[in-house]
Amino acid sequence: MFYPGGHGPLWDLAEDPVSISLIETAIAAGKPVAAVCHAPGVLRHAKSADGKPLAQGKAVTGFSNSEEAAVGLTEIVPFLVEDMLKQQGAVYSKKDDWQSHVVTDGLPITGQNPGSSEAAARALLTKLS
Repeated sequence: MFYPGGHGPLWDLAEDPVSISLIETAIAAGKPVAAVCHAPGVLRHAKSADGKPLAQGKAVTGFSNSEEAAVGLTEIVPFLVEDMLKQQGAVYSKKDDWQSHVVTDGLPITGQNPGSSEAAARALLTKLS
């Protein structure tokens, strides 16, 4: 499963019970889930089999607070991806703004920003092969 970025997932897929269920089912079945840019926001309500946040304790990345500030949307988005991942107990990392950065920790694959899309897709393909 690959979730592309854009701001949209923060309003719809992050809150959508069907999307959340698909993520939880995929992970429980041992299938990877990749998300890039704002799309790691889809992990917001996803839980692992033990009921804990799926991102808890996982090394992840996603659109950084500084990148959100650079595009002037910090006060418009419903939540900041970086803050949400940290609040979930994830081990968040980032590179300088707009640099490609992909993190794989078990089945979740996350990319920091649009420039990380190709590397995240390649990481997913590697995981699937």
